[in-house]
Amino acid sequence: MNTQDFLLELGTEELPPKLLKQLSNSLSSNLTKQLNELNLSFDKVTSFATPRRLAVLVNNLQCQQEDQIIERKGPALSAPTQAIEGFAKSCGVAIDALDKKALKGTDYYFFTQEKKGSKMQDLLENIVDTAIKNIPITRAMRWGDLDFNFVRPVHWLVMILGSDIVKANIMGLDSGNSTRGLRFTGEQVFSINNAKDYQKTLLDKAQIEVDFDLRKQAIRNQVMQVASENNATAVIDESLLDEVCALVEYPCAFSGGFDERFLKVPEEALISAMKSHQKYFHMIDDEGRLLPAFISVANIESSDLSVIVDGNERVIRPRLTDSEFFWEQDKSRTLESRIAKLDSVLFMDGLGSMGEKAKRIGTLSTYIADIIGANTKHSARAGLLSKTDLITDMVGEFADLQGVMGGYYALNDGEDPVVASAISEHYHPRFSGDTLPCTKEGLCVAIADKVDSIVGIYGIGHKPTGSKDPYALKRSALGLLRMMIESKSQLDLFKLIRESVKLYEFGEEIIQEIYDFIVGRLEMYYQEQGIDKSVVRAVLAIKSSSNVIYDWHLRIKAIYKFVQNEDSKSLIEANKRIVSIFKDISSEDMPVGCTYSSIGISRRTDSSDINTYRDIEFTNQFDENLLNACTKLWIKIDKDQQDYLVIIDTLLELKPAIDDFFNNVRVLDDDLELRRDRVCLLLAMRESFYSIANFLYLSK
Repeated sequence: MNTQDFLLELGTEELPPKLLKQLSNSLSSNLTKQLNELNLSFDKVTSFATPRRLAVLVNNLQCQQEDQIIERKGPALSAPTQAIEGFAKSCGVAIDALDKKALKGTDYYFFTQEKKGSKMQDLLENIVDTAIKNIPITRAMRWGDLDFNFVRPVHWLVMILGSDIVKANIMGLDSGNSTRGLRFTGEQVFSINNAKDYQKTLLDKAQIEVDFDLRKQAIRNQVMQVASENNATAVIDESLLDEVCALVEYPCAFSGGFDERFLKVPEEALISAMKSHQKYFHMIDDEGRLLPAFISVANIESSDLSVIVDGNERVIRPRLTDSEFFWEQDKSRTLESRIAKLDSVLFMDGLGSMGEKAKRIGTLSTYIADIIGANTKHSARAGLLSKTDLITDMVGEFADLQGVMGGYYALNDGEDPVVASAISEHYHPRFSGDTLPCTKEGLCVAIADKVDSIVGIYGIGHKPTGSKDPYALKRSALGLLRMMIESKSQLDLFKLIRESVKLYEFGEEIIQEIYDFIVGRLEMYYQEQGIDKSVVRAVLAIKSSSNVIYDWHLRIKAIYKFVQNEDSKSLIEANKRIVSIFKDISSEDMPVGCTYSSIGISRRTDSSDINTYRDIEFTNQFDENLLNACTKLWIKIDKDQQDYLVIIDTLLELKPAIDDFFNNVRVLDDDLELRRDRVCLLLAMRESFYSIANFLYLSK
């Protein structure tokens, strides 16, 4: 089979940096989909992206589409003549040229035609046009008097199969093999002679690394090198690094400085100004303190770098001056004096003001503090002040500093440091993998804030769907679960939701629905840890009197350990067999009120002698062995109620006794008394299984 490498490059004006990777991946995915739908073979698809170009290289693309046999099914032989004639006419043949085939006992007319495979040169125009048009773009642009639209105006189109230009006209552009370099240096326009040489040609001719990941690594190395030259460490934020990589084609990192007086401003404000406005990386010394310096990445190599450095220093100065002004201005008023103004700030239509939300958070924080052992006074105070920094000038300019600046202002006001810490960390976790609040009081306010938002938004009918979650309730629910699990909190989630519902004065009918929504996110939480959803569902299927999420966590971890053991398969099948047996048991065979408690466990938990747990007597050794093994398990369940790992280890020890029992004993014995004793034993054993999870969910 003849194959060639195919190159597509779409040249544009500067693409939105935060969308560059998404646009590149979408183009590559769409092109791959088009090729697969046409049954065209290829080895590998590689995507490239810079601020001014999206490119895809397809290695060893099939150059000739294979011939195809096309078969169309027509009407039955018994159909009216008019219908048969219409089918033949649509196929362009006479009726006698049609084939006749039987299908499920009925004879039909068929039209069979061999279609010659098209040359790749003839297919690529439509393939590429479709791939580009299917890129999802929320805000498309038009330019000139053209009817085309794209995320940015397009200026050139490269389509090469091997070394041959693929003739096409897409979005008003005629394809060719000419690409463009940097705007102000080197060769402005040059040719790509062969598709396979694309990456090397751009690097040789224009020093442009079109591979996003390689360019990103080069920027990282340059930034680290510049920091080393300044005897400092660069703090590299990955999202900022991605954005910078999407802004430059020819990266050239350099350092600059600013006046040390700005270091009196909280460093988060300075860092935010450098990152969000200027896309600078900041540097720290050996002790982790912010240095009055920054690292920027230019898109060109300058013969006089000092000019670029001076320009950037002049640009950052007014930004930092603004931060300094906001800091001094905000300190002139206390957070407490801002509480009243929160009443004029809308939380959400239908849910009142931010002032009302802050009061609810304060009340709910007090409730949580009582349970987890935090200081109730500090928790309530932090909750009440938690949103006051929203109306400060600093947060008005840098929204990402919510909470952080509140903590600084609280310290400036003379609030207790515990209160200040709780305010500063109550938005955590803000995203997957983010840190949790470090203090119990911060945990109280963070949990209260997230629960209040979920209950409120859910309560007015804005429930998330499978595809839409405009208020990020799923993310909030995951953050809430993380806090309750990783802090080992004994909070009852159902009761917590009920307290929040009371504060909103909603009807209690929504409590269970909100509870189910939050708990339903556990599957996602554990999926990120590699735990199969069947394990989570097995635990959640148990109707427990406790709605403590940390208790669910302990069960899930224990069941996950259980399924890793080879013996678990036998026990899962044994549980399945027990359930099946009970389907065949008549009411007269079923003992009344038989549980492991009725056998004697609950009355003798102070004993360690297995023989004292014997209200049922057996003469068969297999019955006896299973009873003894189960008795050990029941003791563990009663004495180590939350030590599910110990209980699981004991459960695994049941395997030999259970295997022998089912291999040698007839449960539904003719002796009615013996039958009932055995059924009672199995009932008690099933109850012990269900004390941890519903093992039926673990059956494959």
